Amino acid sequence: MIIGLTGGIGSGKSAVALRFAVKHGIHVVDADLKSRVVVEPGRTALQAIVDHFGETVVQASGELDRAALRDRIFSDPQERLWLEALLHPLIRKEIVTDLASAQSTYALLVSPLLVESGQHLMTDRVLVVDVSEETQLLRTTLRDNVPQQQIKAIMQAQATREERLKHAHDVVSNDQDLAALHKQVDVLHQRYLSLAAGENT
Repeated sequence: MIIGLTGGIGSGKSAVALRFAVKHGIHVVDADLKSRVVVEPGRTALQAIVDHFGETVVQASGELDRAALRDRIFSDPQERLWLEALLHPLIRKEIVTDLASAQSTYALLVSPLLVESGQHLMTDRVLVVDVSEETQLLRTTLRDNVPQQQIKAIMQAQATREERLKHAHDVVSNDQDLAALHKQVDVLHQRYLSLAAGENT
């Protein structure tokens, strides 16, 4: 059984995934990490990006300059769509391979673009980490030290809160402290074990 975990930027997906992994030993596949793997130096995707955007999106080390690329794609929606068309199939392939190696009773696919990319179709259930947009802005500004305007652009590129919740089978509310978040995850873990065992809960 594969659970898709999603939520907007700054919602707390990482904290939820960490609890599932560390406390309950669940195999976690992170789509964001896979998106970094497919653009590593020597990969064909990186060369395609350089050919399209130019050398300004590459650091002196030969690695992708993610900040420079982010500036380009969030100021031009067409460029973002081009990049997604290139990367999404490659990321999907990496995800499928990793999920196939899972040894735990169920596995978790963590993706900020679970709904938008169609990755939710690879899962059996969708778990949404839900917070207000104000909280998203505040947390991300403090964490990443980037202008609110850039965060708002990223939020606009992601599914709306309502759209995510429409796809949700389960929702974790992350508007309290870490202990409250962990409690919700622990309850869900028991539910997922039951579902994986074929029990209807």
